[in-house]
Amino acid sequence: MELRNLITFIHVAELGSFTKAAEQLGYSQSTISFQIKQLEDELGCLLFERINHTITLTERGHELVSYAHQVCALTDEFKESLTKEEECTGHIHIVTPDSVCEEMIYSHYIGFHNKYPNISIKFTNADTSVMFDMLDHNEADAIITLDSHSYRKDYVIAKEEPLSMHFVTNAKSKFAGRQNLRIQDIVGEPFILTEYGQGYRRVFDKELAKKSLDITPVLEIGRTDIITHVLCESHMISFLPDFVTKDLVADGKLCYLDVCDLNIDIWKQLIYHKNKWMSKSLKTLIEYIKTHEFSN
Repeated sequence: MELRNLITFIHVAELGSFTKAAEQLGYSQSTISFQIKQLEDELGCLLFERINHTITLTERGHELVSYAHQVCALTDEFKESLTKEEECTGHIHIVTPDSVCEEMIYSHYIGFHNKYPNISIKFTNADTSVMFDMLDHNEADAIITLDSHSYRKDYVIAKEEPLSMHFVTNAKSKFAGRQNLRIQDIVGEPFILTEYGQGYRRVFDKELAKKSLDITPVLEIGRTDIITHVLCESHMISFLPDFVTKDLVADGKLCYLDVCDLNIDIWKQLIYHKNKWMSKSLKTLIEYIKTHEFSN
């Protein structure tokens, strides 16, 4: 059984398309078809059903996916063991929300780069549902979510913690220092929020809907550094993770609002796919993130 045929099979299975697999692997579509046919002949079973230009995995095809990932992972692990390099090298793609990316770049990236200069990292920002789709298609090595708690059997949670969130506004706001505020007390105020339908904003809107409330923000933007800048210059209100705002609160520029009747459960989770081959560089980055990006 040829390894390249297994690799082609994995790409076709994950992308659901011979054409997309050919584009990603740099092969012609006829080469992809030949390799899959060769694999099916060797195994003596049909791996894909082909109906009107649509392909779906057969039962045997589903079984082979897991085995194919294991074979490829063991092959890569063996190749890595042969290099005997003292330096940890590799290219890693990690997908996060904007706010996490900002924190990692500003606070920890230079330290990581200085310690592991031969590991290159690509950061991408995306919503939670897109992140999981990227894991499923092996387009991301790991993700960090800020959302409701997720657990799915196909993923490994490398680290997780509940996330502290607050309504936050300018320290000179009329609401500063007031105790036992209700959400109705502030819902009519001008809000600046992260983008609709994404991450903790989606969870926030769902909790408001349970109370038959909604907020139409005067400004929506994914960049939390811009949100905090606007808050410092105005009397708008936002709903943000404490790691984004704590320094500005400590400096007396912003303050947390004591809203007592809206409990929102948000989690920070570091996740990778269970079939992902854990290279030395990926293990190194994950351990670094667990140590520096999570408080527990």
